[in-house]
Amino acid sequence: MTATAATTTMKSFVFDGLNKVAVVDREVPRPGPNDAVVKTTAALICTSDIHTVRGALPVEHGRALGHEAVGVVHELGSAVEGFEVGQRVLSAATTPCLQCHPCQRGYTSQCQGALGAYKFTVQRDGNMAEYFLVNDAVGNLTAIPDDVADEQAVYAPDMLTTGFAGAEHAELEIGDTVVVFAQGAVGLCATMGCKLRGAGLIITVESIPRRQELSRRFGADIVVDHTAGDTVGQIMELTGGEGVDAAIEAFGFPQTWEAALYVTKPGGRVSNIGYHGEVAEPLKVPLDAFGLGMADKQIWGGLCPGGSERMHRLLRLLQSGKIDPTPMTTHEFGFHEIEKAFRMMENKEDGMIKPLIRF
Repeated sequence: MTATAATTTMKSFVFDGLNKVAVVDREVPRPGPNDAVVKTTAALICTSDIHTVRGALPVEHGRALGHEAVGVVHELGSAVEGFEVGQRVLSAATTPCLQCHPCQRGYTSQCQGALGAYKFTVQRDGNMAEYFLVNDAVGNLTAIPDDVADEQAVYAPDMLTTGFAGAEHAELEIGDTVVVFAQGAVGLCATMGCKLRGAGLIITVESIPRRQELSRRFGADIVVDHTAGDTVGQIMELTGGEGVDAAIEAFGFPQTWEAALYVTKPGGRVSNIGYHGEVAEPLKVPLDAFGLGMADKQIWGGLCPGGSERMHRLLRLLQSGKIDPTPMTTHEFGFHEIEKAFRMMENKEDGMIKPLIRF
């Protein structure tokens, strides 16, 4: 199927050099046989976009940013079935091919090699643009139910799937104790995921009052303020000296990584969803925390799972009202204000957690 209008140019928000961004004119992408082109209606700015502009990820000059967007089908490749022009859709931040060895082994985020499913911005233009391309659309494009609003659905592509992966990789059982380090948007979604998984005691680590409030709203039983004393000591005291069954690192700093290992009891699990590319130093595994390598502690690091089946399940949670991530949307902007929104997100001005961009 072809586009409903002969639109040929668009505005795109791009990486314009180290610490620089710009809005430029681009040609609207055209789909290959297995692809789709989506007209963007709403998007979120991610901290990963900030990392990219600061040079943490090597990308080409002029590459479009963004990987959290929803929209309507603009054009479909000749081999794509099951969708129609004008239909509301989204795709995950990772868009695996679903055919390579990692995909077939169940590691879709690692499509065609390490982190290879993260194609937006890293391998091709991202979706902070008026139109964006989705590869392998049958497996990556997902219809949005009529009763799920754009401002809800836009959390599924990254924040929800990443945060929930943190809880899933922690292998939580009903009644388990768990701690989530940091309550940014991903950490808050991990807290939601821990509640959905049936954790008996959810401890979160956060010092900012607004985020502490949201943390409790999303499922935290106790919020530890890391500025009020030794974080590890506070968590150990809360657990009677035993430590937690699982720790989720959602910040991406060496201090929180090591604290997660220290507070996890023998036989426990450490689930890492924090991005550790911002601090250019190797992560350490303290030998006492790791029981000299013999404490039966498991460590699992993961990237946000993608694919339409994953997105369908997240949308079902939104549709049923079991979760509502929209309180994390602290600011809204039109696409014409994208540069202002990006700079505010860069410095977390005005208590910003997630800015919603409307197109």
